[in-house]
Formats: sequence, C-alpha cells, structure tokens
Amino acid sequence: MAVIEYILPRLSNFSIYSNLPKDSSQQNGKYDLSFTVPSQCAEQLRTGSADVAIIPAIEYQRIDDLVILPDMAIASKKQVGSLLIIAKKSIEQVKSFALDGSSRSTQTLTRILCAEKWKIAPQFFEAPPDLGAMLRQADAALLIGDPALRIAVGIEKDSWPGAEGQTVCQAAALGITSSELLYVYDVVGEWRSLTGLPAVLAVWAARRDIAAPDVAADFLASRDFGLSRIPEISFDAARGLELPQRVLESYLRHNIDFSLDEENRRGLELYFDHAEKLGLIPQAKPLEWAVAKAEAVKL
Repeated sequence: MAVIEYILPRLSNFSIYSNLPKDSSQQNGKYDLSFTVPSQCAEQLRTGSADVAIIPAIEYQRIDDLVILPDMAIASKKQVGSLLIIAKKSIEQVKSFALDGSSRSTQTLTRILCAEKWKIAPQFFEAPPDLGAMLRQADAALLIGDPALRIAVGIEKDSWPGAEGQTVCQAAALGITSSELLYVYDVVGEWRSLTGLPAVLAVWAARRDIAAPDVAADFLASRDFGLSRIPEISFDAARGLELPQRVLESYLRHNIDFSLDEENRRGLELYFDHAEKLGLIPQAKPLEWAVAKAEAVKL
C-alpha cells in the first residue's frame, strides 16, 4: 500500500508519524512509505499515486472518495509558532499578501482571517518562502514551517506586544530593510481569537476502497509510538532544522496537538463552513471516518 507523508522539515518542522519501527508492518512490506511536501501529498492522493496520505485539511474537501483516519491530525489549540503572518504595517492596512505555497490549509486560514477578522481584501499571490523577497513585493507575507519557527524563536527576546494578537519587532532584526518595524501574527492564535476553537491543519486521509480497519489502527499505533519518542525525534531533527532541541521538544509537546478530539473536530467543521462561505471550496461535505479495529500491529 502506497503511503505519502510530508517531508521531514515541512510537516510543522517534522513528522511524528514517520516512525513505524523496523519490526512493524513497514518492514513486512505492508506499507510503502515515501515523503514529499504538503501540497504534493494531496496531489499524489488525488491522482492515485498514494492510497493513504497526510494532507492539508482543506484538501479533504477537494478530493473525492476519501475517508479520514480517526483521532489523528496536525492541529494546534492556541498558538503554533510555525505559521506566521509578518507585515510591514498593521494587518488592517495590508493591501498585498505573499503566500508561502507549501500548505493550502494555511493559505485558506489566512484568506478567512483577512475576510472575517480583519475585514480586508488584499491581493494574494504565491511566492517562495524568502521573507526579504516576499516583503519587497508585498505588504505582508505568510511563512510556514521551520522558517517561521526560526523567526518566532529569533525575535522572542527583542520584540514587544502591539495591538491584540500582534507582536512588534525591529525589521533589521530579521534583515529587512524595506520597513522600520514588522508586525507579526500567529495564524492559529488569530483563528482562535476569531472562533474560540483550535485549528486543524492536516489530516490523515485514505481512499475509501482501501480504508480497511487495520489501516487506521496501524497509523494510530504509529502516532502513539512517535509521541513516546519526542525527545529522540527532537534531538535528531535539531541540527538539520537549525533549532535548539529544547525548542523543538516544547513545540511538539505544547504547540502541536496530534489528535482529532471533539474540540478539534468542531474547529475543522467551522473552518470548512468559513471556506464554503468565501467560495474557497464547493459545498462542504461532512466528515467521514475510516473504521478502526481494536488491535493494531505490535510496535
């Protein structure tokens, strides 16, 4: 069975799910794992190159005949740190917006926030995740993943609170010369402020015809195995991501929620409702779940 996951640095910095051990079904040939960026995960599921994939949440609404593996997600309850809007002016004054193209879910969240929270209608365009280049072309930039988390860590000591939800820093601290100050917003924090609910950023989805009960059980077991190894995962990832191990461990424990609990499901459904209202998806379809069996592979 072909399974696609995010490549390590781009799943909110790395994948807790990519840890099926060698004595599990991975070794036995049950799953053929490969890795790519978030947007390509969805494309490979759409085209049939993959049977199961972790996809941007919005893509569940855009791909036919999928079911969601239960109780697994990449979500955030309050603030995430790795999804940042960085603007040269207060967000209510922004007229143009450069979007990191690596996550369609976060692009959609940003469009919802612009329309529903900040009441603005900027010109959006995709751009490579280079903050300096993005801010030379636009008033604001959306950064996703490890580049955003490095900025959040980098400005922590030399920034100050602005208006509600806003952090302010000297532009020079980030090597930006086109502005004196920068205004930073956490996308999940702003969604929570708007809705009172968490943001679900990615879900595990499977083609309906292959979503046997053991598939959901196996990946739940993989999720739990990964969660039990957060210190080791953080240590292994720290050098490649150019971030301290303690930051990554705290991020995985406190910023990211790997479940689809009741509150997360309500947040996901509301997200789809907002996306439908703004014409970003067709009529929102209900959440459909793969059935899990009680016993998974032994890890």
